[in-house]
Amino acid sequence: MQKNIIYEDDHIIVVYKPAGIATQTARLGQRDMVSELKNYLAKKPEYKGKGEPYLGLVHRLDQPVSGILVFAKNKNAAAELSRQVTNGQMQKHYYAVVLGVPEEKEGKLENYLYKDGKTNQSLVVREGFPGAKKAVLKYRVVTTLAVLEENGVHKKSAVYASSKEVSLVEIQLITGRHHQIRAQFSYAGYPLLGDGKYGNEKSKLLSRQAGCKNTALCAYKLAFIHPISQKEMVFERQPENEIFLPFFTRGI
Repeated sequence: MQKNIIYEDDHIIVVYKPAGIATQTARLGQRDMVSELKNYLAKKPEYKGKGEPYLGLVHRLDQPVSGILVFAKNKNAAAELSRQVTNGQMQKHYYAVVLGVPEEKEGKLENYLYKDGKTNQSLVVREGFPGAKKAVLKYRVVTTLAVLEENGVHKKSAVYASSKEVSLVEIQLITGRHHQIRAQFSYAGYPLLGDGKYGNEKSKLLSRQAGCKNTALCAYKLAFIHPISQKEMVFERQPENEIFLPFFTRGI
């Protein structure tokens, strides 16, 4: 866990969550960031004999998604960070690898999302649909890679399959809805690689060929105001998932 800690002080702890680990879970035997961080804190001298350490969950990342998270180490910090999330002051930036090439190189996606509790899936619905919430994000196409094949076998150095092109997209969330990026890009016709829930047949085939087992989405940048010092805090970390490597080795 310690290797994933980016920053820590008396009030907050900023970490990089690897893909495949839940932010928080009640399932026995399953790893999650909250439990691992509490175990890490409990071993520090200042927590000995004081019971379970406090750790405030401010925001989440889906289990198959990697990226930066901030947690609060006391209730005052948790309240202030939660306020920033609610007011949209906490800025979240992502990289995603999508199937195809969006027609507009820069743009905005606006939809209404309804969370289906039975399937744990967000559906794009019409405005006014009961329980639906507006979802907004901005995006920019960073670069696109073409597929390379040799005798029907996809080269590891390229990014793979039948669509011929995949794109690295930078995303800024304006709202923070359940599965927002995954649902909106899928609805727009550019599903994320590795996304078994929102992908289509082509993206799922491509993901299998590329060996992409987790959703190709990384919260690479997080900016907020420190809850106590009121200083601007900005953290960045390049995606570590293998699916992103061809883009970054070519330089962006």
